[in-house]
Amino acid sequence: MEYLSTGEVAKKLNVSLRTLRYYDQIELVTPSHKEENGRRYYLKEDVFKLEKVLLLRAASLSLEDIQKVLHRITIKKTLSIHKEQLQTDITHLQQSLQFTNELCNTVQLEGEVQWKHLLPLFSTENQSTKGKQKKEWMEELFTDEERVALDQHLPTMNSDSPETTKWINLIKRIEICLEEEKHPDSKEGQLIALDTLMLSNDTFKGDHALAEKFWEARKSETASSGLNLYPVSQEILEFLEEALSHHEATM
Repeated sequence: MEYLSTGEVAKKLNVSLRTLRYYDQIELVTPSHKEENGRRYYLKEDVFKLEKVLLLRAASLSLEDIQKVLHRITIKKTLSIHKEQLQTDITHLQQSLQFTNELCNTVQLEGEVQWKHLLPLFSTENQSTKGKQKKEWMEELFTDEERVALDQHLPTMNSDSPETTKWINLIKRIEICLEEEKHPDSKEGQLIALDTLMLSNDTFKGDHALAEKFWEARKSETASSGLNLYPVSQEILEFLEEALSHHEATM
């Protein structure tokens, strides 16, 4: 028979020695062999039992409940619980990735930002509220078909897509024009207008009516906030609108 020491089991299962000793004390998982000096040694069957306990703990079962079901739970049920836990982990990782993308894009746009402005991004409650608010505004402003199109193609701050980066760079270019006091009808302003039209065409897949409808919502501070869009200053929006108007007039 091959025995594993407490230390070897702790390393294998990534649990603390204290946890293993506690499980032994409450007779949840008792090692097959104990020496007089107190050292514990586990067989493969003991390790498997510990793995079941850890899996059930990950599924939020109490130790008391685990003691009741440990010897009755089937392999099928164990796999079902494991699958549910993996799905929960995947959801949490996806949310974490979205939050991280949003942080990265915010830093790219704003440079130095204060932590107090970023911490709400990690709040599940805050995200839930923002999601509900966005859903309500989307239903108020757009049709079912339009909402589907926006969900599929509209770049978001929690995405690391090339389209999101292009829109961020566009905003940065307008900021540079404003800093250098260049007008919307300048060469730089007209290049921005042209790039905006091309980006818009890609984003809205040639649906000019939807693009115009979204732009009107974007210009509204209230609607933009309700749709959970990145807050763009009115100065930038006005520059872009004037640049687009001048480009249209010269076509």
